[in-house]
Amino acid sequence: MSGYLPVAIFTALIVGFGVVSLAMARVLRPSRPNDVKLSNYECGAEPIGSAWIQFPVGFYLVALVFIVFDALAVFLFPWVLVLRTVGMPAFWVMAAFVGIIGLGWLYAYREGVLEWK
Repeated sequence: MSGYLPVAIFTALIVGFGVVSLAMARVLRPSRPNDVKLSNYECGAEPIGSAWIQFPVGFYLVALVFIVFDALAVFLFPWVLVLRTVGMPAFWVMAAFVGIIGLGWLYAYREGVLEWK
């Protein structure tokens, strides 16, 4: 239990700081509601229709493809910096990783995800 005591103390401090900060912000904030502050703002124009509309699935698919290539970039750049020190096994591991990402890109391309309609 003694190994977890610092973690428990740190967690209690984090939660306490969050609760105290939010409580103080609520107490100290100015509260002057009026019609202008409570109205919707969207580039000066009144919104038309409901905000709960369905977007085409292409938006989500493009976002998923972006996340895949973002993950590639996150792992690729640090790998390049340490490539000489880790040797050829790391090269082949990254080659397999890039190959898997490439297969994902090929699948997305064949499914037409990357074509904007």
